[in-house]
Amino acid sequence: MIKLHDLYFKPFISEQEIDKAVQRMAVEVANDLKDEIPVFIGILNGSFMFVSDFVKKYPKPCEVTFIKLASYEGVKSTDDIQRLIGLTQDLTGRTVVILEDIIDSGKTLEEVHRIFRNENVKELKIATLFYKPEAYKKDFKLHYVGIEIPNKFIVGYGLDFDGLGRDLPEIYQLKTTQHMTNIVLFGPPGAGKGTQANFLKEKYNLVHISTGDVFRYNIKNETALGMLAKSYMDKGDLVPDQVTIDMLNAEVEKNADAKGFIFDGFPRTNAQAKALDDLLEEKDSEISAMIALEVDDEILVQRLLERGKTSGRPDDADENIIRNRIKEYYKKTAILKDYYSAQHKYFGVDGVGSIEEITKRLSAVIDKLS
Repeated sequence: MIKLHDLYFKPFISEQEIDKAVQRMAVEVANDLKDEIPVFIGILNGSFMFVSDFVKKYPKPCEVTFIKLASYEGVKSTDDIQRLIGLTQDLTGRTVVILEDIIDSGKTLEEVHRIFRNENVKELKIATLFYKPEAYKKDFKLHYVGIEIPNKFIVGYGLDFDGLGRDLPEIYQLKTTQHMTNIVLFGPPGAGKGTQANFLKEKYNLVHISTGDVFRYNIKNETALGMLAKSYMDKGDLVPDQVTIDMLNAEVEKNADAKGFIFDGFPRTNAQAKALDDLLEEKDSEISAMIALEVDDEILVQRLLERGKTSGRPDDADENIIRNRIKEYYKKTAILKDYYSAQHKYFGVDGVGSIEEITKRLSAVIDKLS
C-alpha cells in the first residue's frame, strides 16, 4: 500500500500484467495495419509510459508524436477540456492511431474526434490501455483495449494524483475506506489479552471483536447464524469457518465507520486467516498486524492458578489442564506466526510487567503501523 498526499492506494495491476497487455495490443495493431506506416499519437501527460513501451514493442516502422489536453484535476475528471498543444505535421491520407492511457467518461475522446475532424486523415483508430466500461458515456468506437477496469481512481504507469504517482511501474487503486488499523491480537491463556484489548480499543478508537462474545450473542439471541452454529455444537462438531466468518462480517458491517478492529480469538488456522483477509479485502481493507503477547509458561501457569481462586472457572484451577491449554495455543499460533511473518505483519511483544508497561509496548507497535 502507498500514500500519495493524504490518500492511500493499494496494488491493483502488476508491471507484468501491463507489459502483457501492451504486447498484445502492439501485435493486434500491426496485424490490422499490415505494411502501412501509421502515425501513433499519444495524449499527454498520462500516456508517455504507454506510448514508449508500445512503440518499442511495435514490430514495424511507425511515426510517433504527442498532443496535450487538459482533462484531470485531482481525482475527478473535469468537464472543461481544452486543446493545449496541437499537431505540427500534415496527416492528410494517413492512418492515425490515438494511444490513450485511460478512457473513462469519454470527454477526452470527444475532444480528440473534434480535433481530427478537419485533419483529412485516412482513418482514425483509438487504442486505450485502460478502459472503464461503467463510466464510458460516449458512442465513439474503441478499436483496441488493453485492460478493462472498474470505475475507481487509479495511479501509476503515467497516471497521477495531483502530480504524484506517474513514475510507478505498476497500477495502484484508490482505497475507498482509506487507512484502517486492523489487529489480530493473540496471547496464551493468562497473558492478559482481554485486559489489553479493552485499553487498546479505547486508546485508538477501535472496535473489539471477540469471537467468543460474538458466538454467545448470536446463540443467546437465536439469530440465524447463532442457531446454525448451535446445531453443529450440539452434535459435538466444529462450527464451519464460513459460519464464523459470516458472524464476523455482520459485526464489521455493524461498525462500517470504525477506524479499525481488534480481532480476538480468530483466526486460528491458515484457512481462517485467508478467509479474514478475503472478508477485509471486500471492504477495501486488510489486516495491519498480528500482535502476540509473549509470556514464559511458568508465569502463565502461576497467573492462571491465582486467577482460578476467584474466577470460578474449573480450567483455571487444574495445572494439567492449564499446561495443555498453553500447549494448544502454541500449536495454533506457530502456524499463524508463519502466515503473518510471510507478510511482514507479525509482532511479538513482551507480556511480562505491569498493565501500563505492556500497554506501552503494544502501543509502540500500533503507532508504527499508523
